[in-house]
Amino acid sequence: MIGLIGKKVGMTQIFNEDGKVIPVTVIKAGPCKVVQKKIKEKDGYNAIQLGFEDMKENRATKPIFGHFKKFGLKPMKILEEIRIEDISKFKECDEIKVNIFSNSKYVNIQGISKGKGFMGVMKRWGFKGMPASHGTHRKHRHPGAIGQRTYPGRVFLGKKMGGKTGNEKITVKRLSVVGIDSEKDILLVKGSVPGSRGSALLIVSYEGK
Repeated sequence: MIGLIGKKVGMTQIFNEDGKVIPVTVIKAGPCKVVQKKIKEKDGYNAIQLGFEDMKENRATKPIFGHFKKFGLKPMKILEEIRIEDISKFKECDEIKVNIFSNSKYVNIQGISKGKGFMGVMKRWGFKGMPASHGTHRKHRHPGAIGQRTYPGRVFLGKKMGGKTGNEKITVKRLSVVGIDSEKDILLVKGSVPGSRGSALLIVSYEGK
């Protein structure tokens, strides 16, 4: 498994050889630095810690500044871990670029979805709502009864109710790699990915068939 940290640039469309339109997401993927290696004997698992986008040293907290200084690197804005069985081919301070996906047909992309604020049950879950006929008093968009009888006397966990929507970590699997621009560190994938423009993404090669 290989991976990179990237940033969503936006969406566009390209034409394939047959003249068909393909909707694609443009991602600024890398370059990333290998900040730290996690070893099974010491940490319990094998992984590499990747850093993405330099940040001003005066904006880094002392623990973050010290962590990067330990490995001879400048502080970076985003840190992510990727578990890899064979970490022998990676060294601390190595730079990883988008061309690592040149042999990958598909990738998995993880990001934070757009936050959409508070939603009622009709908007959030597609509830029908209360009757709009005579006798219903200002409760047309309410969920209705949510409780139980004396026993168990509580609302069951997972009950569909109004609440915050979006702003959740989502992984979209098996997105097709449409194109790679190594000079500009650009990755094109078919379809949409979580998050708004400028949001951080974790891109990992797809291991399945």
